[in-house]
Amino acid sequence: MATAPVGPGATIGRFPVYEKVLDQLISNDFDFLIGGGHAYNLYTKLDRPSRDFDIFVREEDCPEALALMERIGLETELSFPHWLGKAKRDDVTVDFIYGSGNGIAPVDEDWFRHAVEGELWGRRVRFCPVEELIWSKSFIMERERYDGAEIAHLFHSCAETLDWPRLAARFGEQWPVLLSHLVLFHFIYPFDRNKMPLAITQFMLKRFRSQLVEPAPERRICNGTLLSRAQYLIDIEEWGYLDARLEPSGRMKPDDVAHWTEAMRKEGIID
Repeated sequence: MATAPVGPGATIGRFPVYEKVLDQLISNDFDFLIGGGHAYNLYTKLDRPSRDFDIFVREEDCPEALALMERIGLETELSFPHWLGKAKRDDVTVDFIYGSGNGIAPVDEDWFRHAVEGELWGRRVRFCPVEELIWSKSFIMERERYDGAEIAHLFHSCAETLDWPRLAARFGEQWPVLLSHLVLFHFIYPFDRNKMPLAITQFMLKRFRSQLVEPAPERRICNGTLLSRAQYLIDIEEWGYLDARLEPSGRMKPDDVAHWTEAMRKEGIID
């Protein structure tokens, strides 16, 4: 059984609340996955302190998860209805995640089908699959947060056992993002570049070369908003580009984007 190292950040103060959360979910046979820093530690064998406690659930199960938290005295809110609920007590927060801020990575049955069993704080749990962990993190390229180093470390630890076809399928039309991380891995770890399967890199490079000579898309769309919720607002608000997060190219609705953007203003990330 795999075991996630427990960083000191998870053992100071927050630990009793996190244990209580786990016990409540387990005792009620609630189906969930451990993600975030704890899953990252599991796959990389690192012991990085985790600031948060991320629990992944199906979207339809999130209301039940929040109700279970209320029964043990946590305050709850559906912070961002398109992907995130929260449970809080004092300065401790537990995130209940069923998607991603950009709408790219909904938690579907494959997350649970390929989950990895393990142990956290003496309890048997299941962790998010490493392929889904890479997929969801690959798009985080904010000014204040960039998860590229985590992707490189996950490749370094797991490249030889990854289900590469499944990972590539997860990216779908966003495959250039995966290619960008493959290229960066070659740059970061020249000594270890042979860990990466040559076939997947060659396939993506061939696809990229083909795209270079194809006509440009008819729609003037900006995919940058899939990578950063803040840095490409000027493109869609002032430069006339279509927002890739919005239907039909994306999964988000205008109200989701407006709520997500307003939160940045409240946090002082943008004016």
